[in-house]
Amino acid sequence: MAKLIIVSNRLPVKLQEKEGKLKYTPSEGGLATGLGSIYKKKDNLWIGWPGTVIDDLLIQEQVVEDLSHENMYPVFLTDNEIKEFYEGFSNETLWPSFHYFSQYAVYDHDLWETYVEVNQKYCDEILKHANPNDTIWVHDYQLLLLPSMLRKKLPDSTIGFFQHIPFPSYEVFRLLPWRRELLEGMLGADLVGFHTYDDMRHFLSSVNRILGYGGMHGWINTGNRSLLVDSFPMGIDYEKYASVAASEEVLKLEQEYRRNVGTENIIISIDRLDYSKGIPQRLEAFEMFLERYPEFHEKVTLVMLVVPSRDAVEKYKELKEEVDELVGRINGKYSHINWNPIQYFYRSLPLETLSAFYRMANVALVTPMRDGMNLVCKEYVASKLDQKGVLILSEMAGASKELSDALLINPNDINKMVDALYEALTMPVEEQRQHMINMQETLKRYNIHHWVGLFMDRLSYVKIKQMSMETSYLDDATFQEMSDSYEMASSRLIFLEYDGGLTNYKSKPLLARPDEDLLELLENLSNNPKNRVVVISSREKANMEDWLGHLNLDIVAEHGVWLKQRGSGWKTMMSLMDDWKSDIRLILELYVDRTPGSFIEEKEHSLVWHYRRVETGLGELRARELVNHLTFLASNSNLQVLDGQMAVEIKAQEVNKGKATSHWLNMYPHEFVLAVGDDWGDEEIFKAMPRNAYTIKTGNSYSIAKYHLDGPGEVREMLFKLIKQESREASNAKMTG
Repeated sequence: MAKLIIVSNRLPVKLQEKEGKLKYTPSEGGLATGLGSIYKKKDNLWIGWPGTVIDDLLIQEQVVEDLSHENMYPVFLTDNEIKEFYEGFSNETLWPSFHYFSQYAVYDHDLWETYVEVNQKYCDEILKHANPNDTIWVHDYQLLLLPSMLRKKLPDSTIGFFQHIPFPSYEVFRLLPWRRELLEGMLGADLVGFHTYDDMRHFLSSVNRILGYGGMHGWINTGNRSLLVDSFPMGIDYEKYASVAASEEVLKLEQEYRRNVGTENIIISIDRLDYSKGIPQRLEAFEMFLERYPEFHEKVTLVMLVVPSRDAVEKYKELKEEVDELVGRINGKYSHINWNPIQYFYRSLPLETLSAFYRMANVALVTPMRDGMNLVCKEYVASKLDQKGVLILSEMAGASKELSDALLINPNDINKMVDALYEALTMPVEEQRQHMINMQETLKRYNIHHWVGLFMDRLSYVKIKQMSMETSYLDDATFQEMSDSYEMASSRLIFLEYDGGLTNYKSKPLLARPDEDLLELLENLSNNPKNRVVVISSREKANMEDWLGHLNLDIVAEHGVWLKQRGSGWKTMMSLMDDWKSDIRLILELYVDRTPGSFIEEKEHSLVWHYRRVETGLGELRARELVNHLTFLASNSNLQVLDGQMAVEIKAQEVNKGKATSHWLNMYPHEFVLAVGDDWGDEEIFKAMPRNAYTIKTGNSYSIAKYHLDGPGEVREMLFKLIKQESREASNAKMTG
């Protein structure tokens, strides 16, 4: 039976070994809560590191046995792997890079090699449990290479990946020496998820500009397969935080803490020690607030909780010293015998204590410099059962996209943060309640369970979509079935894409003139009175007229702008404006100037930038830039950008090969239909075909076409066989007659 395997760097428990005894402490994290109802079902499994280094094989066996009862399986890491994989590459290279602190990033090849080795170790452990039809959900930046490693071993598995931290812009991401490998690792997934649309957009841009894979509506086509990139804002277990906040224990703690703090206004700040959290900037803003508004002296207290994190690392040690110094300076400057402006705690606290702080705080100050989501702000809102309180939230946190009723600030703007503090502390209660009610309604609906369900549903949808796009090779048995259908039909429509379908692409467009074999093939096909042959091309009508105009066939040119039926002249199906061409041509000429070997081809209703003769690598790089440039310009116009075979074409939206082929399907009777195409522009042709049509994609097997062949040579061979087989059948019929 198919199962779900969840994979993360850490298991949802922390293992501690003391005097030979093992202690397992459940994790309080949002991910553990959200996935708790899933991984414990049936044969489902959660795989990850148990939180401590265990070298003794007997103890390892005991841990495996203990965790198996909780549907968990441990990946044991060595001291060196923790140092180089987790503390090293994950947190000294990826973490600062992804949070826009590239100046702190360490580029060490030894750390990278350990990162690869540990990702492979996770893969090997998963393979001990995974079957081809299982679903595997990989989490976060420590395991970016894992999806593609799994894909190589389990090509048919359903693989999801979710990143819990931000994904940086292309300009930042490309600084990483291993940028290609990281992207290719992530693209092994069927669904890649992020918290926000911005992260999704940055990822798509990096994939396009570094790997050269285009994307449309979140779908990335790698040639052999397609995957989806989407945003899934992560929620919290709202009911859990609300119920804890209502408990007797928390109510007692709140009363006790209020007495100890002693001021009527309390600001809460809760963060892990990290430079991405903006803790020093927050303290500087609070100091400026006290300077600017002396009337709040002895009436407001900042309760600052900082959770220890990697304080043995030099950067974090320096940050801890800076925070300590700021707290000491502010308290030394403003405190009185009965009032300390800042109550500072450097420790982890249990949920009940946090809940009491949330309840008592008039204001929550959540101002990270950059954060994937930030669940502290959501926990604060869920804990405000009286619906009084104000959330000040950084625009740089993923949660800001959902919690628009918070006071949103730029954490780099100290003055605005001071203004927000004053506004929050003086906001009327009714206004506080309205904002809080709106945010609570959002969090109730989009909770952690909604997030899990949404991701899994989307992953299932992607797999179904992929299966619908998988073609079968046109083998001998299928050919015979098609040949029999062809022979029995009295009327046939045959649609053939010229470039890539009937002939290979050439370095210069005009070198693709049909050879004698192709002319003979088309002549034999089109002279059969049962056949109506339509050759389709993106080329200019003048070329197609010159090359094929003497044959008894129909032609579609320039993606469907121009149609020519045998025995008649060229006609257009639509009236198109070309006033956009002059502006677009200027852009294309700029790319020609920058890219030796490229050139522009102008058609009546489109422009094409060709780079087949450009140095390998440079052409692909410039094409990615051009596609991004043109797509941006075309977003508010009636233009369409086509990223084709060594060419980028821009044309009017109305121009469509599918519409052109529909013209023949509507005009002429057909008992047999065959359509051959090669690139993504030809998918419109396949979409227009009737269900009983034989549709064939050349070049790769990923298409809505039913079948595929490896190239134009195999297409020609197939068509010649159709002709010969019909001739043999006709001869046999005469002889038996």
